[in-house]
Amino acid sequence: MTVTSSTATDPRPRAGSRAYRRTVIALVAAAVATFAQLWSVQPILPAIAEGFDTSASQAALTVSVATGGLAGFTLVWSGAADRFGRARVITASLLVATLLGCAAPLAADLSLLLVLRALQGAALGGVPAAAVAYLAEEIHPADAPRATGLYIAGNPLGGMGGRLLAGFAADHGGWAWGIAANTLLGLLALAVFVLVLPRRRTPRPATASSRGSAGPSLAARLRSALTTRGLPALYAQALLLMGAFMTVYNLLGFRLTGEPFGLSQAAASLLFLSYTAGMLGSAVAGSATARFGGYAVLTVSTGLMAVGLAGLFAGVLPGLLAALLVLTFSFFSAHATASAWVGARASAGRAQAMAVYTLAYYLGSSLFGWLGGLVYDTAGWNGAVLFALGLCAAAALVALRLRRPPEPALD
Repeated sequence: MTVTSSTATDPRPRAGSRAYRRTVIALVAAAVATFAQLWSVQPILPAIAEGFDTSASQAALTVSVATGGLAGFTLVWSGAADRFGRARVITASLLVATLLGCAAPLAADLSLLLVLRALQGAALGGVPAAAVAYLAEEIHPADAPRATGLYIAGNPLGGMGGRLLAGFAADHGGWAWGIAANTLLGLLALAVFVLVLPRRRTPRPATASSRGSAGPSLAARLRSALTTRGLPALYAQALLLMGAFMTVYNLLGFRLTGEPFGLSQAAASLLFLSYTAGMLGSAVAGSATARFGGYAVLTVSTGLMAVGLAGLFAGVLPGLLAALLVLTFSFFSAHATASAWVGARASAGRAQAMAVYTLAYYLGSSLFGWLGGLVYDTAGWNGAVLFALGLCAAAALVALRLRRPPEPALD
């Protein structure tokens, strides 16, 4: 990489520095707090369906309304982050979400639980709407993709830890205990974020969003986020690949607790350990992109997702686990690549571009996760896997639009 004079004199933290490490640890803690609470109900959907005497698709709404609420409020949170500061928005987002998480285990019927989950998802939207933009602005440009990959590795860390915690807690005390345990985890992670995140000591280089009235208006930044070449295709990756991924993980508990496996709730939740592969995929995506380019990494990751999905037809547990490892590794590799690419490609309105990406990501989870539940109710597990494979194929076709434009450097 060629070091320009402006880059060489950039005062922002470099990899290896104390400020860099503290920033990454704090943002990973924010990711854990977010995704442990967001996905807390996913491994216990069979318990929720049994507790409220409802179907798989209705129980899956407890995931879909939360991710839908998150998607719907990302643009709101991104505007607040421009105005009040990204760190403040992340703190407020996690605090409100944790308070709502305290109320969710007390819900007496499914309708009230759905309302609380929707509000909690809307509150959690502040973290993904602000975190990647925060890293792009606060970390040296040469190291921002690496920091972004590590932050995104916190997504599966929180998701895996939250799912495991929920599964074991629910096995002992029902679905309400599963949600309550993750609320406590979210509170602890919020404390880490607040205590560890370094306070800015040097001014960052001016950006459009930080120049106030001298920069583009919010409407202009949003227009740029929607029209900049390549960005719509990256948003489509988030929509379709996340939809395929969530179809599988929303229904995994039903597959594992039913025939031919017949696992207990706690035993079934152990398969969410496959999220360790997602942490690895996120962490290696940055270096792979720097070496091979964003399009190559995204394409290979999507192909590997299809391989993992095909393996989910297996009727034996070791085969299913191997397929989940491949699927999870490749999905988070694709997600880390696409999200970092959005941050690099967005010239104006970076926060708005990341918010639109986040909106697409969670809209895919909400819409296609719910539709996958309907397919499962009608056609069973194999039908749902075929549905997910179709979403992967659509993502690969849209990604062809990313092949021709010159790629901005992600390092």
